[in-house]
Amino acid sequence: MQTIKRIYQVNRRDINYLRTTIESYDGMAQVRTIDPRKAYIEIRIANGCQDMVLELLASLKEEEGFMLIEISMDDS
Repeated sequence: MQTIKRIYQVNRRDINYLRTTIESYDGMAQVRTIDPRKAYIEIRIANGCQDMVLELLASLKEEEGFMLIEISMDDS
């Protein structure tokens, strides 16, 4: 399956909330922690869902005050 991989640095305390929130949209994206010390997470976004996931992340950042610093993006 074609996915888009994005890596973000977040606040460590927000990792679980972000994971459960993003993954509650069944089949849209998966989240995994790739470096717990630096609080880097990887989000693998299903093909066709990128706009929805990016809107969700923007909303979390703007309305909830989450720190989301994009480290990289890769089509894979």
